[in-house]
This record gives sequence, C-alpha cells and structure tokens, in this order.
Amino acid sequence: MADITIKVEGMSCMHCVMRVKKAMESLKGIQSSDVQIGVVRVAFDESAVKKEDIEKAIINAGYKVAA
Repeated sequence: MADITIKVEGMSCMHCVMRVKKAMESLKGIQSSDVQIGVVRVAFDESAVKKEDIEKAIINAGYKVAA
C-alpha cells in the first residue's frame, strides 16, 4: 500500500471536490482518498493502480496536476 499527496490546480469549489472524488472512486485499487480544494491524498494498492493512473484520472476530470 502506498500513500501520496497530489497538488491539483483549477479546483475552486465543492463541485470540483466531488468531481475529483468520483474520479478517485472509479479507479480499482484505491483504498481511501481525501479530496480537498487543491489537494488529493490517496492510499492505494500499487499492484492494482499506479500513480500515473491517479494523475490521469484527475486530468480527465478537468483539472491540472501541479508539478
């Protein structure tokens, strides 16, 4: 199990939070996620999902992963 924190740009409201939360819930291997405006904390099974998959889900939800 791995834990990561990802900074996210473009989130400004609770609608944004819910959209990213749904994106996290759609991925297999996510054990838990804490989504707040501008930041996502995720615990996940590295054998089921990769960090890149999580970042792609955030991008597909319409937000930018900060470097």
